[in-house]
Amino acid sequence: MSTPDQEKTLPDDASTERDPTPAATSAAAPSKAAGSPATVTTSRPPTRPSVHAGTGKLPAWGPWGAIVGAAVVVGVILLVIGFNLALFIVATAVVGGIALYVWSRSVEGKRHATDRAVTYVVTAAFLTALAPLVSLLFTVIKRGAARFDYDFFTLSMRGVIGEGGGALHAIEGTLIITGCATIISVPIGILAAIYLQEYGKGRLRSSLTFFVDVMTGIPSIVAGLFAFALFSIFFGPGVRMGIMGSIALSVLMIPIVVRSTEEMLRIVPNSLREASYALGISKSRTILKVVLPTALAGIVTGVVLAIARIIGETAPLLITTGVVASMNANPFDGRMSNLAVFAFNSYKSPGVPPQPSIDRAWTAALVLILIVMVLNVAARLIYRRFGTEIKS
Repeated sequence: MSTPDQEKTLPDDASTERDPTPAATSAAAPSKAAGSPATVTTSRPPTRPSVHAGTGKLPAWGPWGAIVGAAVVVGVILLVIGFNLALFIVATAVVGGIALYVWSRSVEGKRHATDRAVTYVVTAAFLTALAPLVSLLFTVIKRGAARFDYDFFTLSMRGVIGEGGGALHAIEGTLIITGCATIISVPIGILAAIYLQEYGKGRLRSSLTFFVDVMTGIPSIVAGLFAFALFSIFFGPGVRMGIMGSIALSVLMIPIVVRSTEEMLRIVPNSLREASYALGISKSRTILKVVLPTALAGIVTGVVLAIARIIGETAPLLITTGVVASMNANPFDGRMSNLAVFAFNSYKSPGVPPQPSIDRAWTAALVLILIVMVLNVAARLIYRRFGTEIKS
């Protein structure tokens, strides 16, 4: 037990240097009891974090500033050693990315710099993939606009040598051949998908799914050879008809319809099927009245995308439909032209002078691209407008 004399041994200025917090008071109490000098604790004032610790932030124009600076430096160097556009773009992208990373690491820290570097690489990859498409569209529009006129859509090439003429016969043939292929492929594809999803089980289902996947990647020329060999058995080796092209395109279209329809049927909730079964409705009627209407928007979207996939095929139609300069509306009698073959033949065998044929080829390619774009937009609109049930 301490005496008053022992308490007086504590220096007078110690009380003023103590930390007033409870922790400091409790720490000093044992020292008093033991008669030893009290332990004094002091706290450092908070230090301001350095910019290098990652507390800074690049300005909004930082990435673009790094790219512009890299472009200036690379451009000056290439002007001295010899300018090359492709090398300029690649070098600017690389130097700009390195400069952005170094700058960001010095200001924002390693974590933010790494994030900016990954974003930069992903954006560069996206622009690299987009560049060929933009270049293709620009070239086709620029060169295809030369014959994008009224005559091109209202005249055929019958009796035309050199300038003039149009692609009405090719447009008509494209619509007929693709329409027949759609009529053949859609019922077969939808019924096959219904079997695989609703009825198929075990190894048979797995085997059929495997073969459908294989057919999805089959080369288009193989489909053309198949149709040619099939019709040669019955009509001889020299036959060429529009329906042959439709059969060839069906070989390419059916697996696409099967896969897209199967996916749409798979995401239909099982609760709808079970509710129908609970009411005593048969399985076939449930599929017809419940499952298919629910998945209809997705099925139609898949069919439209499949049409867009086959409408520009050239190789199988070169073998099956042949080349003709006049109109033919009967797919079961004689040769039939189409836009893909028309463009190929116009560019491969131009007349004299060659420029009119080349212009017609580019315009046919432009029309094909426009048709594919319209089909893709239509597929998206159909799914957005009528696909709400299956989304929910």
